[in-house]
Amino acid sequence: MDTVLRAAAIYFVLLLLFRITGNRTLAQITVFDFVLLLIISESAQQGITANDYSVVSAVILITTLTGIDILISLFKQRFAKVDRVVNGLPLILVRQGEVLKERLEKVRVDEGDILEAARELQGLEGMKQIKYAVLERSGDISIIPWEQPAAADGERRRAA
Repeated sequence: MDTVLRAAAIYFVLLLLFRITGNRTLAQITVFDFVLLLIISESAQQGITANDYSVVSAVILITTLTGIDILISLFKQRFAKVDRVVNGLPLILVRQGEVLKERLEKVRVDEGDILEAARELQGLEGMKQIKYAVLERSGDISIIPWEQPAAADGERRRAA
């Protein structure tokens, strides 16, 4: 029973820590982040196993962690609030070309990250070309560009 409790405790502590650090952290893993994850996993392994390296203990741990993950996914499907707590919500960072700086600070994203996503995803050059920039639950930034007025005029002329 001690093994199950240790596994559940470590699972929920890590879930809480990753929720606090934010979605953006998981989407853009740097070399430093990768090393940190390796250290965390090693530390968590020691906390979970408590020097019990038997096969039975490993099977109990794997079953416990998988069971918790399945339970959480079932709760997320049935209760939207659980899904919001575990995965968060998409967050608008730029609205109609205006940067929402408080939100950027809250999720530790800077304008350079948004412009990088705008260049990579849409080939945009500036913030004024962005209608919406959204930090998705996955940590990725989605860009919705302004419609091109010249193209819209051209289409209207062709239609007339």
